[in-house]
Amino acid sequence: MNQTYKKKILLLTTGGTIASGPTNEGLAPVLNGDKLLSLLGPASNGYSITVRDILSLDSSNIQPEEWKLIARSTASAFSSQEGYDGVVITHGTDTMAYTASILSFMLRNPPIPVVITGSQLPIFHPLTDALENLRTAFAMAASGIRGVFVAFNRKIILGTRAVKVRTTGFDAFESVNSPCAAWIDGTGLRVNHDAIPLVFDPFSLEDHICGSVFLLKLTPGLDPGIFDMLGKMNYRGIVIEAFGLGGLHFIRRDLISKLQMTSELGITVVVCSQCLYERSDFSIYQAGQKALEQGVLQGFDMTTEAAVTKLMWALGKTEDLQEVRRLFSQSLFGEVVI
Repeated sequence: MNQTYKKKILLLTTGGTIASGPTNEGLAPVLNGDKLLSLLGPASNGYSITVRDILSLDSSNIQPEEWKLIARSTASAFSSQEGYDGVVITHGTDTMAYTASILSFMLRNPPIPVVITGSQLPIFHPLTDALENLRTAFAMAASGIRGVFVAFNRKIILGTRAVKVRTTGFDAFESVNSPCAAWIDGTGLRVNHDAIPLVFDPFSLEDHICGSVFLLKLTPGLDPGIFDMLGKMNYRGIVIEAFGLGGLHFIRRDLISKLQMTSELGITVVVCSQCLYERSDFSIYQAGQKALEQGVLQGFDMTTEAAVTKLMWALGKTEDLQEVRRLFSQSLFGEVVI
């Protein structure tokens, strides 16, 4: 008798709220992947799932070193003799968007789906959203669609477009400046193929990243001397969240002139908008044009998380600033419309 084939999924756990339980110091990760699966119950029976616990951290403590571990652990599934059909990664929500973005660049052209999920309430909580998020993640991981995605609240979002917009609401993540890649409804998993970049090239693990990137949110009256400080601290990249379409003040406190100084120091500067939606355009206003004259890179419609991690990735690949500019000007996995 022929048995129905079950898709083989590798579940990588890293901690987060989904795996947390009460401790003397508040909620902290205490559950392993086997326990998560046991609480998921019959919903996991449709898959052949292998569990690997690689971290047990609140996602506030997941940093570039952990990104490399997660990327390498995920990449090992691609060459495994197990023949995995997809990878699911459980992760805390606070830095999930950063991890999803950087994995989209480090795992170039993944041959199978890589889906990151978590929850706003621990899986043991009677009102948890963890069970639905895991079910959604497994469905996407079994879809055969190549790429890195976030699964949350019955939505699938490109890893480079996910942003956490709510601290406690179950609809915690939104797909910014791009439609959802897929969603769950009464007919099952509905995939929006038009929203998913086509992946044709072979996979490559590109896990050399530069952690020396500073994110600066512009405020009225910001002291330009901060750029001198960042130069002395040997930062190699700066992402500036500017006003509106891309404005920076240059009267009394001249930020524009400091951009030339940072360029001469070999620091790459990316400027995007503080506005969550729509794109920046530095060609429209005087302040933006002055910034472009100093060689800044535009973030256009990228999320802040994508801009920061893409710059980390590009600076990790090369010290040639022109090559960094070239890499940043490409859309690698739907992170930007140039």
